[in-house]
Amino acid sequence: MRKRSQNVTDDSAVRDDEDFAGGDRQFVVALQRGLDILRCFRPTDEALGNQELADRTRLPKATVSRLTYTLSKLGYLVYLEETGRYRMGVRVLGLGYACLSGLKIRETAMPYMQALANLAGDGSLVSLGGRDDLAMIYIACARSAGMVSLQLNVGSRISLSRSSMGWAYLAAIPEAERAELMPRLAEKVGPERWPVIDAAIQRAAQEIAERGFCINVGEWHAQVHSVAVPFRMPHQDMPVLAFNCGGPSYLLSKERLENELGPRLVELVRNVATAGGLYG
Repeated sequence: MRKRSQNVTDDSAVRDDEDFAGGDRQFVVALQRGLDILRCFRPTDEALGNQELADRTRLPKATVSRLTYTLSKLGYLVYLEETGRYRMGVRVLGLGYACLSGLKIRETAMPYMQALANLAGDGSLVSLGGRDDLAMIYIACARSAGMVSLQLNVGSRISLSRSSMGWAYLAAIPEAERAELMPRLAEKVGPERWPVIDAAIQRAAQEIAERGFCINVGEWHAQVHSVAVPFRMPHQDMPVLAFNCGGPSYLLSKERLENELGPRLVELVRNVATAGGLYG
């Protein structure tokens, strides 16, 4: 049995209650750090230790120890005595369900999404997602029947810089937001890979400008092809979202994406926007 450290101090860590981002006294960095800890957990993670969380957040381990201790006391994390690691607590579900219940677009979009998934066929997945830092997170999914299917569900994260959904999002956001994100993406992927990825992002933006959708032919995963369309609601206080349709490369050829599923996905977005009742 391992003992959890308490009352940890670290001279390298500033006091959380006095830590403000860039002189903005309304921005509480301690809260940001706590949320960063929660965001470290992925669907494939059973439990994480403080060192793993420190590596993922790039925070001092002592700071991470204080944050995980606090989050466990509040019920957002559960401490496993036998391993000295943490898993997500049930209380996190309350935040997730509260968020999803406010996104009425899920209810509006699902019939259209299911119809498109059925048309695409054989385990194809139609999804709706929004940005979570440098990833896209699925908030709604519809899949067709099939022996093979993408193992992605609500809550799954995919690459912002390499997926068609991420490209559609980047093409639709305001220039100021994109200018802030692009250097961060470049740093994450590294200088060797960035020129190719940057070119793909720019190409996708041009495709969306010309025909309303962008395609990804094996650039996220070698055996997966997909098409995506951004979703923007005018005159509503709502973040940019994106729809995509993806599936096995043998089923969703480039020609089929361009000539059939891309236009159908554009039509889906138009139908969802017209249906209304999307938020709140």
